[in-house]
Amino acid sequence: MTSLDKPTSDTDQPHRTDPQHVGGRHAAQQDAESKAVTEAALFEAFGGVRGMVETVLPGLLFVTIFTINKNLQMSAIAALVVSLALVVVRLIRRDTVKHAFSGVFGVAFGVLFAMMTGKAKDFYLPGMLYTLGLSIAYIATAIGGIPLIGLILGPVFKENLSWRTRNPGRKKAYTKASYAWGFILLAKCAILFPLYWWADPTQFGWVLIALKIPPFLLAVYLTWIFLAKAPPPIDVFAEMEAEEQAEKERKAAAAALRDPKA
Repeated sequence: MTSLDKPTSDTDQPHRTDPQHVGGRHAAQQDAESKAVTEAALFEAFGGVRGMVETVLPGLLFVTIFTINKNLQMSAIAALVVSLALVVVRLIRRDTVKHAFSGVFGVAFGVLFAMMTGKAKDFYLPGMLYTLGLSIAYIATAIGGIPLIGLILGPVFKENLSWRTRNPGRKKAYTKASYAWGFILLAKCAILFPLYWWADPTQFGWVLIALKIPPFLLAVYLTWIFLAKAPPPIDVFAEMEAEEQAEKERKAAAAALRDPKA
């Protein structure tokens, strides 16, 4: 039997690429890239680890000092000073200051309320009212078909409001995410507001600090899940650049037709 007559085993055959395997691998790669892009955008929008630290630190300092010496004025001033210091650090490093500035305004209102009433718990009241209003806004905009989380993240993903009319899958994901944010924040308020009335300032402060990050992380995680499974965003900025380039080319072509010698 010649070599041409011998049956060949699978190991002797040249490697053949299974189209289904290639397609599945490509889909998995696209899915991983989509999740990575979504994760990076969420970190950018919500400040990441540093933003969380800047959110927690002033309140943590306030409740720590008040727990030790019960001095409302010292606790409030310390919280305000550390908030301003965080802004200064960002300015020196030329980082974005929107998260730090929002923290300063929140702490400033808290200090103002606490100083006016003389009650340490009122340091947290503006933030609680803001959280309640934000939870209602998330739910109301989701019901109204213009989910707030889409308005926040649209510019981050360079899609602006294109998801409203051109990308129904992403609109659905934004709606789910807005409901998630709304109900999570509403549940947080349902815990904090009763405690505001009957817990002592120290206990209330520590409970509030404990509830700063976990609900936020849960909402961000659910948002990541919803958006990672949604269709990719439509890059409207790239579309506008392409249209501008096409317009320039049309004008150049028209000018060349008018003046062939040019």
